[in-house]
Amino acid sequence: MATFLDQLYFSISIAGPICLMIILGVVFKRIGLINENFIDVASALVFKVTLPAMLFLSIVTAKHDFSAASQFVLFGIVASILFFIFTTLCVNLFFKGSADKGVVVQGGYRANTAIIGLAYVANAYGDSGVATAALYVAAHTFLYNIQAVICLTPKGETSGLQAGKVMLTTLTKNPLVIAIVLGMIFYVLSIPVPDIAVDAGNYFARMTLPLALLCTGGSLDLRTMKNDQKPSWFATLFKLVFAPVAITTAAYLFGFRGIELGIIFFMNAAPVAAASYVMARAMGGNSILAANIIALTTVVSTFTCAIGIMILSYMQAI
Repeated sequence: MATFLDQLYFSISIAGPICLMIILGVVFKRIGLINENFIDVASALVFKVTLPAMLFLSIVTAKHDFSAASQFVLFGIVASILFFIFTTLCVNLFFKGSADKGVVVQGGYRANTAIIGLAYVANAYGDSGVATAALYVAAHTFLYNIQAVICLTPKGETSGLQAGKVMLTTLTKNPLVIAIVLGMIFYVLSIPVPDIAVDAGNYFARMTLPLALLCTGGSLDLRTMKNDQKPSWFATLFKLVFAPVAITTAAYLFGFRGIELGIIFFMNAAPVAAASYVMARAMGGNSILAANIIALTTVVSTFTCAIGIMILSYMQAI
């Protein structure tokens, strides 16, 4: 009994604060303490300044052998590609003739690794975990955008060219990618960062997750979850059940344990990324359905992730 309670406490200590911050975001929006303008400005601040600062500093100040992490990052890429193919085949089977197949596919594979995933990792493993997870985030930021273009591109050469431009712009101007690449350059070349810059950057870094989670909660429109329930729940099942179970099980069988297995699980157990809405809208897809999937997976993920943490801690795998 004591062991079960310990595992329950461990899972709540990781998933609980994230769930609470999202709920507070919903409540603050309802009572008018924050509004759409605050959410837009704060989200831009997180994406362009505080989150890049956190990722950059977590890399340059880490005492970790990143070369040793290459295997688990490579595993994550291969697993994500295979799961993307599996999801695409299943969606084409169950939603034949639907114009929203691409949006459902994206909702089934694209995880919010940069905010929710990192928040789980930070709660479980601290700064060293975030530094290692940053490599996973960087690789999957590239991969997710490429996959989004593949599944959302309408048929026709013109659309393909337009999609390629969207993908190229998204990647080359992504502050997270830029920050991680710069962090790796500074780390590999041992370029010193002044203490005053590190201290200032840490102020930004500490703002990141609380502010991002409040904005996540504030941007949720729970009423939209009543719409398009079949495709929304289909994507949620793939994102929050099939992806973490299949990929984490494969990682366990390949011998990953501890922090690496934990990162793989947390990243795949995270809900759908808000960027899926942006990509769906930019590519002419059903952005309303994309928003529904984001809302539904964000709410449900706190429960599915807590269950997964309990199982993995019972197995003493993370």
